[in-house]
Amino acid sequence: MRLSRYFLPVLKETPADAQIVSHRLMLRAGMIRQQAAGIYSWLPLGYRVLRRIEQIVHEEQQRAGHIPLLMPTLQSAELWQKSGRYDAYGPEMLRITDRHGREMLYGPTNEEMITEIVGNYVTSYKALPLTLYHIQWKFRDEVRPRFGVMRGREFLMKDGYNFDLTREDALHAYNRHLVSYLRTYERMGLQAIPMRADSGPIGGDYTHEFLVLADTGESEVFYDSAITDLKFGDRQIDYDDHAQCQAVLEEFTSRYARTDETHDAAVFAEVPEERRRSARGIEVGQIFYFGTEYSEKLGAYVQAEDGGRVPLHMGSHGIGVSRLLGAIIEASHDENGIIWPEGVTPFQVGIVNLRQGDTETDAACDALYAGITALGLEPLYDDRDERAGGKFATMDLIGLPWRITVGPRGLKSGKVELTCRRTGESEELSPEAALARVKQIYAPHHVHLGHDLVEPMATRSFHTWM
Repeated sequence: MRLSRYFLPVLKETPADAQIVSHRLMLRAGMIRQQAAGIYSWLPLGYRVLRRIEQIVHEEQQRAGHIPLLMPTLQSAELWQKSGRYDAYGPEMLRITDRHGREMLYGPTNEEMITEIVGNYVTSYKALPLTLYHIQWKFRDEVRPRFGVMRGREFLMKDGYNFDLTREDALHAYNRHLVSYLRTYERMGLQAIPMRADSGPIGGDYTHEFLVLADTGESEVFYDSAITDLKFGDRQIDYDDHAQCQAVLEEFTSRYARTDETHDAAVFAEVPEERRRSARGIEVGQIFYFGTEYSEKLGAYVQAEDGGRVPLHMGSHGIGVSRLLGAIIEASHDENGIIWPEGVTPFQVGIVNLRQGDTETDAACDALYAGITALGLEPLYDDRDERAGGKFATMDLIGLPWRITVGPRGLKSGKVELTCRRTGESEELSPEAALARVKQIYAPHHVHLGHDLVEPMATRSFHTWM
């Protein structure tokens, strides 16, 4: 993309009502625009990052054998009345009456609807296990929406639901989700710590939240610092292997890590003093096992192997897709702007032309642009007739991980400058060497453009999501 043809309304000044770093930088970088309290338009740069995150979530869900679908944003109140949550959920639920007087709601979550769908179509244990998920816009009428996309009223969320014959099978689904979430967050450059949490209005007594440590986090958390040394890395996981998933879960949850709602001071005191930590955390996901609560109320039963009729064991699993943008920025920024991890950056490389209109400089930039595109990557080429300082400031603000600077002086010696946004370190390389370095950098990051998804497990099949 050439910046002269792109829509990137960056701001020089920080809006006065932006209270935290991610909100300030998203507004300044032209990623979002507020349309109402807690409701935002996603401008092109922000939308690109949103889609990158969404793509990673799809890939990792389908890698684990989960099947995508899409449910509507509006739901009938009748299903929620059957489950008992219509009145219990509280004023956060946006209730609507249509022209025929039917009570509706803008869905904050989908346990009732997915249970009704599965209950109507799945009648035998032979169809299990089954996990369905979707990525969909939700609405919760927060009394004080704030912090930009971190606590908005409208938000994009992945919510998935497993259906199993037994508690044992459902707990394997729980473990499988925890493992897939660890991989998902690491691909986004985040360390999200699974912490024992409170189930809230979802229900159930077995749940973990995933929290990213940040000073602006809403939750107070207590943890053993040894957990921050754990990395998922490049482990090859067979998601059908119960023992393997259980081993990973135990590795990442055996050390103390809890939110303030479930904190146990006596147990925490058993952690060596030098490893006890308290901090603030941003919730970016949560997984639940809640047994047969919804299936019994909504009639999701199957015929078991012995011929009996039994309710399905269920769990639900959420990832805050739009909230993740804010969490990533909170965890990865400096005084000059955002620092995107390679896995979610809107463009992989920025190209800065220091002498727009100079024949040799223009030609070198065009060649780099073509070369980066040929690698399957997407560059952002600043071809504007602007001062060099302004171009550098824009690149620092929007946070692309790598920048190639091209100017007449360097080209005289056959060099361009490759700069790492995170460290600020630069090296002079030939254009060919710079391209080779970029190829090397992005090879491990599984960059996928368009709508091509990773291959699924050998024992699964799925369709692309768009």
